[in-house]
Amino acid sequence: MTMWIGEQEIEDLAIGAALLGTGGGGDPYLGKLMVQKAIRKNGPIKMIDPTEVPDDELVIPTAMMGAPTIMVEKIPNGDESLKSLQLVEEQLGKKAYATMPIECGGLNSTIPFVVASELGIPVVDGDGMGRAFPELNMETFNIYGVNGTPMGLYNERGDKCLLTTLDNKMLEHISRGIAIRMGGACHIALYGMSGTDVRRTAIPNTISLCIKLGRAIRQAGEGKQDVIKAIEHITENSIYGKSVVLFQGKVVDVERRSTDGFVRGKAIVEGFDNFEGEELVVEFQNENLVAKVDDHTIAIVPDLISFLDLETGSPITTEGLRYGFRVTCIGIPTPDIMRSEKALQVWGPRDFGYDMEYQKIEEIYDTRREKV
Repeated sequence: MTMWIGEQEIEDLAIGAALLGTGGGGDPYLGKLMVQKAIRKNGPIKMIDPTEVPDDELVIPTAMMGAPTIMVEKIPNGDESLKSLQLVEEQLGKKAYATMPIECGGLNSTIPFVVASELGIPVVDGDGMGRAFPELNMETFNIYGVNGTPMGLYNERGDKCLLTTLDNKMLEHISRGIAIRMGGACHIALYGMSGTDVRRTAIPNTISLCIKLGRAIRQAGEGKQDVIKAIEHITENSIYGKSVVLFQGKVVDVERRSTDGFVRGKAIVEGFDNFEGEELVVEFQNENLVAKVDDHTIAIVPDLISFLDLETGSPITTEGLRYGFRVTCIGIPTPDIMRSEKALQVWGPRDFGYDMEYQKIEEIYDTRREKV
């Protein structure tokens, strides 16, 4: 269903995408400001359902890549992703009918709206991850047969690159090195595909879901229980599963380092109230990957692990997490398309260096821990 996206919808999208982004995808505040400026200039932006894209029309997703912490200081000009898309258009000899996100997460859920606003084209309501992941081959587009190249890369200085690779794993490997040399982060366009392939490979309606989640969090007020219940209700009635509270406590340590084009580290949370005497450790690579309480795994990638500010219910990104924050950690079962055997060969726990098999959060979550 077609939606017209104005400034309030972008406000809500930034909140909801930070939640489904599991801590990654870039600073949602920066992306929100960029889109709202574009809307004030060009008017509301059209967002269409995947079923509304004609079979043979071209859709080119747009995004940023690199370490999210870099983007906090390396502010974009605003036209980098658009110019990346134009590099791909020139190579393919065809104009894009629409653009779309490659992931549900922070800045990367909003960048396509900047591009769409400037070009006067729609954004497709869907993405290729249903959350955020750190690597470009970790896409349903890749898993279900879409070639990621030609890929355009562009940075704020005007450096640009058009990349063609034999497979999408090599696309990630080579483009990561380019992004590092472009200053640790750059803007990209890739996975150009037909409307038919969009419907076959994308996770549908995730952007409108982000808007719905963001609106619910904003309207729930400051009552933490109201925010948690709103998220539970919306996720339970979506292609995701019902969210669960994993932990509540105070952040007592955050280890964070930028290396190899990623932000890697962990957050340690000391439990209080019903979680008194327990310790939560969440490890991340751009995004939150595994949650453990006293060395017992309670949630693991590709299921979603997100932090909320305990008082306001607002999602917190990995680069925004700080010592002393009082937080709620929630888990959300990922959509079924993310749990196929082919999918788990690309983004299962072993692909992130964990010597364990994936288990669904519904199976490993002890309902007796749901103390909130």
